[in-house]
Amino acid sequence: MARLSFIVTMIAVALACVFAEEKYSDRYDDIDLNGILSNEKLRMQYYNCFMDTAPCKTADAKFFKGVIGEAMQTQCRRCTEKQKVLLDHMADWYTTNKPDEWDAFVKKTVEDARKKNG
Repeated sequence: MARLSFIVTMIAVALACVFAEEKYSDRYDDIDLNGILSNEKLRMQYYNCFMDTAPCKTADAKFFKGVIGEAMQTQCRRCTEKQKVLLDHMADWYTTNKPDEWDAFVKKTVEDARKKNG
């Protein structure tokens, strides 16, 4: 009986590993978001990257541009805890300080998702 219990436990663990969704890389989780948001030139550099109106100049901007649309569409299902905090902070900052830019960003994210899903 103990053997059967062990086998069932091992199958459950294996299934949990298979169905566990891989998180986004945490490589850039320690970015200084407050520093970016408080520096207009830097903030616009990131914003324009995300909006496809200028190239992404940094590796972290390229990374976040690649995942932010999916993260927003899935309520950050694959985000690390730190990325959830960063996205919430960014959304709060933009809705308070630059709501028109935030609305344009959300609209673009939705449009991009529609194009991607055909």
